[in-house]
Amino acid sequence: MKKILFFLAFALIYMGCSTAVKQTETPVAPSFDRSVQPPPGPAPTIQIGDSETFTLDNGLRVIVVENDKSPTVSWQLTIDRDPILEGDAAGYVSMAGSELRSGTTNRDKATLDEEIDFIGATLSTGSTGIFASSLNTHTETLLELMSDVTLNPTFPQEELDKSITQTLSGLSTISTNANAIVGNLSSTVVYGENHPYGEVTTDQTVKNITRDLLVDYYETYWRPNISYLVVVGDISAEKVKELANKYFADWEESEVPQMEYTTPQPPEGIRVAFANRPGAVQSVFRVAYPLELTPGHPDLVKVNVMNSILGGGVFSGRLMQNLREDKGYTYGARSRIGTDRLVTSFSAGAEVGNNVTDSAITEVLYEMKRLIEEPVDTESLELVKNFMNGSFARSLESPRTVANFALNIERYNLPEDYYATYLERLEAVTIEDVQEMARQYIKPENAYILVAGSEDEVAPRLAKFATDGNVHFYDHFARPITKSEVNLDESVTAEWVVEQYINAIGGKDNIEKIKDLKSVMTAEMMGSNLRQTIQKMAPHKMHMEFAVGGSVMQKEVFDGKGGYTLAMGQKMEVEEEEIESKKVQAMIVPEMAYLNGGVELELRGVDQVDGNNTYRLRVTTADGTVIDEYYDMESHLKVRDMITYEDGMGQSSTITNDYGNYTEVGGVLFPFSTVVSGVMPMPLEMNVESLEVNVGLDESLFDTN
Repeated sequence: MKKILFFLAFALIYMGCSTAVKQTETPVAPSFDRSVQPPPGPAPTIQIGDSETFTLDNGLRVIVVENDKSPTVSWQLTIDRDPILEGDAAGYVSMAGSELRSGTTNRDKATLDEEIDFIGATLSTGSTGIFASSLNTHTETLLELMSDVTLNPTFPQEELDKSITQTLSGLSTISTNANAIVGNLSSTVVYGENHPYGEVTTDQTVKNITRDLLVDYYETYWRPNISYLVVVGDISAEKVKELANKYFADWEESEVPQMEYTTPQPPEGIRVAFANRPGAVQSVFRVAYPLELTPGHPDLVKVNVMNSILGGGVFSGRLMQNLREDKGYTYGARSRIGTDRLVTSFSAGAEVGNNVTDSAITEVLYEMKRLIEEPVDTESLELVKNFMNGSFARSLESPRTVANFALNIERYNLPEDYYATYLERLEAVTIEDVQEMARQYIKPENAYILVAGSEDEVAPRLAKFATDGNVHFYDHFARPITKSEVNLDESVTAEWVVEQYINAIGGKDNIEKIKDLKSVMTAEMMGSNLRQTIQKMAPHKMHMEFAVGGSVMQKEVFDGKGGYTLAMGQKMEVEEEEIESKKVQAMIVPEMAYLNGGVELELRGVDQVDGNNTYRLRVTTADGTVIDEYYDMESHLKVRDMITYEDGMGQSSTITNDYGNYTEVGGVLFPFSTVVSGVMPMPLEMNVESLEVNVGLDESLFDTN
């Protein structure tokens, strides 16, 4: 494939060069001096396009952007409500939006899906609106479906139950996703948990979601008198008025609650917030704080220019040039400043290795301060302005851009020529403007430093940034946690923890009585049956097969001295450096090897798993694999292990196994349930179908020839 792509690329380059040669066969002397930069011309006049606005009797405001060059018509309904504080059921507002499409009084979900597909249309719902689009020949059919969803949703309990299950599955992967963890910190820490922007959806809040909450949200906030309907495509305003009255005039208006919240403020000094991702070789960090910058604010264009110079999506941005090009810390470093009529935020950061996390944070703070203290150079300013000019011009190619402009002018009471004069305001931005915006909006001395990574490797080096000298710890849902005050005396060692585990599952004598073992575990994934069969024979033989839908996808055989893995038709022999680790893995109870030097052990302290205190061990196998293992302090059973590895592209991934449902077989407790996270988008729950010991396995199972 690479060769084919290479030859295609070569052919395109050759064709381009050939064309260039043909076009310049007769040289023409230049008529101007290329060494002198021409003076900039006046900003071009922008023709945004026309829109027509009218209001139905029930208060629904309709904006029409006619475009006869497009064969489609799109309908965007926007509910312009205030943000809602969801409390202990955080996530229900978003779920109400997605469940709008799950059925109406006239159609169940399957029928609705079928009718939308039949006309080749799109119809998606969210908590603050609906988007629908089709060919203009199907406009009325689509609008009838859209109005049915808008006016008659039923929120079926069975569909809600499915969504809750899917959401919980997705949330269970958060602990291994550093970007998602920092996203949660960015919400709760920056805005505060008592602000709607500071709420985080957790497994517990999702379990508190009920159908009544969804219905109440819809009946309270889905009202035409706070809504906009934006129509774009090959349709006249007159026709839109006719259809809007036909399909939305019966939508009843009602008074909608208005909310007021205390505006979050930047912290006094610098505060460090950290969430642990055990074993991670990289960390994700953000320097962030809340700020007020409303849509259409007089400073907005100047602020966007300033942020682009710092790191707002331009490769020449200072953060990218410093952290990537100069230091080599990361593939990308960015900054962002949002806009919101309530409150927004600034953030800047990157994903970097553990060993340079503090250095990278230092550089981000340095670049923020430099932007305040030093004027930018003319070349950098013009480069960014040219980039933003081009981006704006490209955005005008989409008819929906014109519709969004019209919507924003209506929603935020902007001047009618706000977008038409955008390039004039962009061209007028000066070096002095950039520095002034930095002084007003960049706050390196009043910020949160948010980090998700390995606590052992990174957290101790972050306290130096904090004004109070402390690192504040959070879990992956941004809930504050207090580091365990359990004091471990000298008698508690890694070996002692393993001994307690072995005693808890049945003891060394009972384990050594087991000469062979056969375990079958199954799971369901996207309608397919997964089946893992593991057969072991003491002391170090193993035969494993992994099947999907009855077909064996992977087979692994080890005879105590060597072996192979067969996957996707390829056979890979066990490498010499892997043999000792394979011997441990092949044992009936691998932890038995921990006490005789089969691995390196280190007690890393006490951590919490699902609210319970656990001993955390760092286990390093002979081939260098690092595993963090967690043993419950009361039961002494292993409840979790986390294996972190690099993918060869400089990125780290973590596989988490959560163990439960310990069941006695042959005098020994084995976990009958294992939830695997980090391998696939959704967690995989493997359950033991059968587990037998001392069944008299045939030696030929472990033949590696």
